[in-house]
Amino acid sequence: MSSAATFQQGIYRNSLVRRVARWLDAIPHPPVAIEIASDRLAVARWSRAGSLDEFAIELLPPGAIVPSAVETNLLNSFAVKSSITKACERVRTRDEDVALILPDPVIRVFVQHFEEFPRSSEEAIPLLRWKLKKSVPFEADETIISYMRQAPRETGVDIVTALGRLRIIREYEALAEGVGLYPGVVLSSSLAAISLLDDDRPALLARVSGSALTTAIVRSGVLCGYRCTELPAAGAGLTPEMLLEEIFPVIAYYQDTWHQGIASVRIAGLGTRLAEFARPLEQEFHCQVRSLLQSALSEGRIKDDVRQLADRDLEGLVGWMLHGG
Repeated sequence: MSSAATFQQGIYRNSLVRRVARWLDAIPHPPVAIEIASDRLAVARWSRAGSLDEFAIELLPPGAIVPSAVETNLLNSFAVKSSITKACERVRTRDEDVALILPDPVIRVFVQHFEEFPRSSEEAIPLLRWKLKKSVPFEADETIISYMRQAPRETGVDIVTALGRLRIIREYEALAEGVGLYPGVVLSSSLAAISLLDDDRPALLARVSGSALTTAIVRSGVLCGYRCTELPAAGAGLTPEMLLEEIFPVIAYYQDTWHQGIASVRIAGLGTRLAEFARPLEQEFHCQVRSLLQSALSEGRIKDDVRQLADRDLEGLVGWMLHGG
């Protein structure tokens, strides 16, 4: 089954879901996954027992991939194809299913509240297309869509919806197919990484990847807010003030809707600069700020063999594997 087909049928749809991460358990988990970012791609294989067998990382030249929900992503197809070929050869994978973990800007995610929502996908998907047609920069007939029900704060139902432009998703599918793999699942990196949050209390994830920032809030298994934005600067040019300015809208929405503050902040993508950002965030939000992966490691929620991926900041793969074994 193609990833587009899986996506369209509703990889998030599961009326029995209580915790937001459990949709990962319901998705087919092929033994190989590929996490793709603007600067590198990583291929990992794990055993049926859930242990990491092997992995390979290949760096990409600047500008080879420019993540976008609208425009062509693979601007240097030759370089990207060469890198994925090398990585797959090192992992010795071919003629098998694969999960594609894509850059966050490729897939738009929305959390919406409905007083009533159709039970059948035949009614639900047209409704979501209509509701979100002004929120995405491409036509409804170009959209592949999936959704998940989750518990609301009070009455009604909250719906988590993921949208992708078909021709963009097909770029990445074709990349995998070109090395003899069969894309069976597609999702964004931060949706996979959310599994790493310890969300008994309201937890904020702020994940930087290139010039994109994804901010999400999870509370008791419910995705309360999600936002992916373009940062005004990347790398050394990014400042704590810039990060705070982009985080505030999600925090404000959560506080207005749920009438409480967040209890922890988990950061990904800042590398050695984490300490520089942690103090201003702690002063602003009055809670603990830690690395997403390091907190998961210290709390024993990641198997020892996956430390090799965690040490390389592959939180998308680690989050995916957490529920894949």
